[in-house]
Amino acid sequence: MISKHNREAMLTELYKSAFPAVAKYISKMGGSFDDAKDIFQDALVIYYEKAIAGDAAVANKRAYLVGIAKHLWLKKFNAAILSTSLNDLPVDIIQTVDEQVSANKVLQYLQTAGKRCMDLLSAFYYDKLPMKDVAGLFGYSGERSVTVQKYKCLEKVRETVKQQSLSYADFIE
Repeated sequence: MISKHNREAMLTELYKSAFPAVAKYISKMGGSFDDAKDIFQDALVIYYEKAIAGDAAVANKRAYLVGIAKHLWLKKFNAAILSTSLNDLPVDIIQTVDEQVSANKVLQYLQTAGKRCMDLLSAFYYDKLPMKDVAGLFGYSGERSVTVQKYKCLEKVRETVKQQSLSYADFIE
């Protein structure tokens, strides 16, 4: 029989080692942080019950726990999809996505690329100016130069998002 102290230490270690992977997976699959916490708690209970029953004699406890959580998420995700009527889905998907994305966070990511990049991206995406007009406005030699610069700006933003996505601080409330 495992002592109470050892059980708590084991569960704490599993939480620290496995929860970030579960949260990252659920985030990629469209879930929220609260979804990740709920799914992880359920997975931990299942794992603990199997461990007490002697069924969980696996070499990698973390991988086993993450596998349980992924299975639970897919089960929940598929059930939600199957129970959603097409009439319940929003007509304007872009508007729905825009409401879910924090405008401040997006703005922060864009600001990391610099003012010139923000102005260029704003002119192209927000003002919907043609490449030729953007080239003249920003002093580029042609449309190709604007296209290359726009790509570089977007890559700066993508790199920032990659570097900052799901850091340890994202898991602390």
